Amino acid sequence: MTNRSRRLKKKLHIEEFKELGFTVSWSFNEGSDEKVLDTTVDQFIREVIVPNGLAYEGSGYLNWQGLVCTQKLGNCTEEHRKIVADWLNAHGLKDVKTGPLIDIWWDDLVF
Repeated sequence: MTNRSRRLKKKLHIEEFKELGFTVSWSFNEGSDEKVLDTTVDQFIREVIVPNGLAYEGSGYLNWQGLVCTQKLGNCTEEHRKIVADWLNAHGLKDVKTGPLIDIWWDDLVF
């Protein structure tokens, strides 16, 4: 075990500075119009991501995938995963998947 200073652990995002997040993916119905896509993603960010202190990095067109983490240093929880999945399912999106909580700095992202 390497003995690292608190400052170095913070820079490396390890131990008490580890940050947990999760992957998310979903699909729109085939033939969905761009306005529907834009409106839905904007609404998702406005109603789920921002109010829960989360951040979303992702992209797509009919099939979206991305990473959800906290806006500030911290960890996502199982409750965050549930909130995201429930909202996406409630808005008629297909193939909604949220991955397990992972270390966003060091774990491999799997969608």
